Amino acid sequence: MAALGGLSLSWSDLADLIRLRNQTGSLLLLFPTLWALVLASDGHPPLWLTVIFVAGVFVMRSAGVTVNDLWDRDLDRRVQRTRERPLASGRMQPRAAVAVFLALFGIATGLVFLLNPLTIALAPVALLLTVLYPLAKRVLLLPQAILGMAFGWGAIMAWSAVRNEIGWPAVGIFVATIVWAIGYDTIYALQDQEDDRRVGVHSAALLFGPWIWVAIGSALCAMVALLGLVGLATGLAWPFYVTLLLTAVLFAWQVHRIKRPVAPAQAFALFKQHIWAGALILAGFWSGVLLR
Repeated sequence: MAALGGLSLSWSDLADLIRLRNQTGSLLLLFPTLWALVLASDGHPPLWLTVIFVAGVFVMRSAGVTVNDLWDRDLDRRVQRTRERPLASGRMQPRAAVAVFLALFGIATGLVFLLNPLTIALAPVALLLTVLYPLAKRVLLLPQAILGMAFGWGAIMAWSAVRNEIGWPAVGIFVATIVWAIGYDTIYALQDQEDDRRVGVHSAALLFGPWIWVAIGSALCAMVALLGLVGLATGLAWPFYVTLLLTAVLFAWQVHRIKRPVAPAQAFALFKQHIWAGALILAGFWSGVLLR
């Protein structure tokens, strides 16, 4: 058992709340941050900055899923995939989850104050996006765009932490991350189409209907094109474009697969493949910078 703010909660429930056993979301948040960190530092990111951003990504993703479960606990009880989450199932009280969120926020704040003043000034936007995303699915037809903003903001902060400015390459990575998130989170939403329709939650999977493969393909094509423009603007060497081509091949295969019905487990497997896409592009940025 752990004690937090006078509340007791089990380590198992805490691990389930912050998705400790599934770090796919953390990695998808981390990769755009690392892309910007590598590019801004010319392939030699300072170790201390790397440690701060890796730790910050883990903490903020944990805070994000915690506030998501707080907002969605009533909806989660009505969805097959999420009904056993700690808050939805009643294994954890909301006030305990609030205490966890505040503790995570305190850690994130401590990490941010190790950075320069510009990056500190940018940090509240990350918190705002983290809190707003769970609400976006109630009012926006394409809430994945807010998720992409939250995941891409790390790139803006990473660039500012290295260069003490907001550079155009970071903005390019930020926008590319938005459309990337629309693509992979729409794939993720394929798991819950019927439940989302029943409980009245908006998702891209419902918005695009039978044209979902076109929407995903368009989003992923835009992501590749935007990163290609970032590469051209920064003079990256040929290995970057090789990795970008390999990523495009993976995306094309996914779009072809989605043209046919996919089971929830298959949709989740396709979603997780985007970890490899992020890692491949990171290798491309690193080699492209070092060899230019």
